[in-house]
Amino acid sequence: MKINNVSELIEFLKKVQDEGIEIEKEVKESKPQEDLSENKQREIILQAQEEALVIKREAEEKASQMTTQAMALERKLQELQTQLALREDTIEKDRESLDRIKQEIESKRDELVTKLEKISGLNQTQAKELILKNLETHLEKEIAERVRQSNDRIKEESEVRSREILVDAMRYGAVDYTAEYTLSTIQIPNDSFKGRIIGKEGRNIRAFEIATGVDVDLEEEGVIKLSSFDAVKREIARVSLEQLIKDGRIQPARIEEIVKKTSSDVDRLMEKAGVELCQSVGVYNLPIELVRMLGRFKYRYSYGQNMILHTLEETKIGIAIAHEIGADVNTVKIGCLLHDIGKIVADKEGSHVTLGVDLLKKYNISQSVIHCVEAHHEDIPFESVEAVIVYIADAISGSRPGARHEDFEQYLKRLKDIEESATKEPGVAEAYALQAGRELRVIVKPDQVSDDEATALAERIRSRIEEKFPTFPGQVNITVIREVRATATSHS
Repeated sequence: MKINNVSELIEFLKKVQDEGIEIEKEVKESKPQEDLSENKQREIILQAQEEALVIKREAEEKASQMTTQAMALERKLQELQTQLALREDTIEKDRESLDRIKQEIESKRDELVTKLEKISGLNQTQAKELILKNLETHLEKEIAERVRQSNDRIKEESEVRSREILVDAMRYGAVDYTAEYTLSTIQIPNDSFKGRIIGKEGRNIRAFEIATGVDVDLEEEGVIKLSSFDAVKREIARVSLEQLIKDGRIQPARIEEIVKKTSSDVDRLMEKAGVELCQSVGVYNLPIELVRMLGRFKYRYSYGQNMILHTLEETKIGIAIAHEIGADVNTVKIGCLLHDIGKIVADKEGSHVTLGVDLLKKYNISQSVIHCVEAHHEDIPFESVEAVIVYIADAISGSRPGARHEDFEQYLKRLKDIEESATKEPGVAEAYALQAGRELRVIVKPDQVSDDEATALAERIRSRIEEKFPTFPGQVNITVIREVRATATSHS
């Protein structure tokens, strides 16, 4: 049997003792009639006692060995405790040494600071401020250089990105244009129809011109030309005349009937065009009156550019730009859609911008949209990024190659006529028409025109221009400049 520790040894001895007692008890209680003799019993008892003694000696030897091991472990533990105590003493001495060195360093530092203050003539606070100031100056230069480099990089990247956005927006919104002027031409089978159109003593042609509001030109062979600045009236006249020629019954009563019916048909077409324009850009909540007015763009042209196509293109461009830069898409969309709505208001005086703003206020359109309309010709400063987008989209659509066209000779003649409206006035030295005739600079002779007379001169020029150009596209700003210079020369 293997015994590993003292507890097991004690348990084993107790067990052996209990077994010896049991054996002795059994021997004593055995009956005389059993086969065992008294000598035999003593022999068994002696044998058991000898085995018990052997076991006891083994147990005592094992206990002695374990006691020796325990004493060895205790000695080792005492040695470790002694080494730990020595190490703690060493650490404490090192800590005391470090504290002493730290105190010496602090003392040396204070001495050096005192010496530096004496040498520099500055106390610690002043020296700190001087160092910080020098450091700040150095950092300012470094920061400024980094900011400049960042700005250059951002500028270069933004220019590239802005070009990409504009090109993509232009490609997305581009539509085809057919240049239109103030004439509509109708082909006729033969010139005999002209006599029927003129009628007896010119009754038919007078009735037609009164009913339609257009001028009829029959001088060119094989065609009839209808002339009017109002494209809607010109379209009604064209369709009406084609129906009259096809019908063959050309007389004043029939002319009035056909023109009236054609006017209703064109009104329906314009309303449908307005609805389609709004739906094509995803606008469904405009007042129906504004939608009908937008439909009138179908027969209106600006420098040969159809207004409904221009509005559609500009709106698509504006939407694309707004999506790219994260602007309010809905404001840009409606602002682009309504930016030229004032051109439809024909019964009031003023620029189309002013008329458009007044009209939108009447229909309670949001102020953000009204501002986009008001600023799209830079008449007022931009107050939102959406207004800038509407302005850019309008400029792209109107200025891109092929979008607009005007006869060069007519353009020069208009500018010359505007300038002559001023130069005919007495006291005017020079006059310059700028911005395609939208601005007129008038330079007067200061010895002939006073400051008060300059104001009256501007009004006279304005009246002359309005008389000469009753249907001028846009507004003309007139600026009268009166400059007085005084010079003197000293004698040498």
